[in-house]
Amino acid sequence: MAAAADRPVEDRAKGRIISDAPLSRPVPVSLRYDPGSAPATVRFGFPDAVEWSFPRSLLEKGLRAPTRRGDIEVWPCGRVQTVVELHTADGVTVVQFDSQTLRRFLRHTYAAVDTRTPPARR
Repeated sequence: MAAAADRPVEDRAKGRIISDAPLSRPVPVSLRYDPGSAPATVRFGFPDAVEWSFPRSLLEKGLRAPTRRGDIEVWPCGRVQTVVELHTADGVTVVQFDSQTLRRFLRHTYAAVDTRTPPARR
């Protein structure tokens, strides 16, 4: 049976779609984590039921330095922004987030997992 602290996390975020248009456009994003089904994976849900899953470690590393795994790249953009770049056969979507929002989400994912360990036997 899962511990009481092993619970799904869903945070709401506002990203900005970056394109060659003069202005970026806001996009609501649902940041999800379920330690019961995929403890190493985070999910970003976009409008129109588009969802991207990728390792939580990719997001962690991407907040500090450019990193890529498969079709997803994450990198810091200045001191307060982070970019998530999503590649598909149809093209590339670039979404910019406030880094603090992503850090808060990561903190919530760690709090969702019961990290208590049984005492060592002597």
